[in-house]
Amino acid sequence: AGRDRASVRLLPITKTVPAQILRYAFDVGVSTFGENKIQDAMSKCEALHDLAIDWSIVGHLQTNKAKYLTRFAREFHALDSLQLADLLNTRLEREDRFLDVYVQVNTSGEDSKFGLHPNALLPFLETLDLLPRLRPCGLMTLALFSSDVAKVRACFILLRRLRDKAVKHNAALTGLSMGMTGDFEAAIEEGATVVRVGQAIFGKRPTPDGHYWPGFAPTDRGIEP
Repeated sequence: AGRDRASVRLLPITKTVPAQILRYAFDVGVSTFGENKIQDAMSKCEALHDLAIDWSIVGHLQTNKAKYLTRFAREFHALDSLQLADLLNTRLEREDRFLDVYVQVNTSGEDSKFGLHPNALLPFLETLDLLPRLRPCGLMTLALFSSDVAKVRACFILLRRLRDKAVKHNAALTGLSMGMTGDFEAAIEEGATVVRVGQAIFGKRPTPDGHYWPGFAPTDRGIEP
């Protein structure tokens, strides 16, 4: 893609990967892992408490679970509501911690996907300015699950254009968390700074995509994150 390797961060997604495998990965230099479900992340965090691991939560978070995320996660890639943002900020104040966040945008227009409508992004960012414990560092999206590369790429292009507008509001919003195992090449070509990759690193999972990603159609693109 003609990109400097240092400009793209690989975030290993470890859903369904046993804690012992993560211990092996840590031993060879991997110290950041991404989990979709907060309960899985908490379980592995406890099992690997002796290791200096940075945990990223990349899946949708219910408001009643915000209190768990703020105890241990370093970053959150799926901030999609003001209610959740306010709860996270309140809990972080109690924990005396800060949290790097990516704002999730629904770039595919699918009702089944979480994320802000593109037109709601800038007003949302203005409100985040009032929540000092949250450190917005970019935008995140789940592209359309499709074998049509042009349609997938369009989601990435839209997110990049939204980011270019967002940085005028907040110069720290340079990050683009986009691209998974099935589409990370296109995401990198369109400017991704973080790609969330699981199967290409840890092998195929037995659990179907629909367990993690709402609206996934297995006939569209048979490769998970």
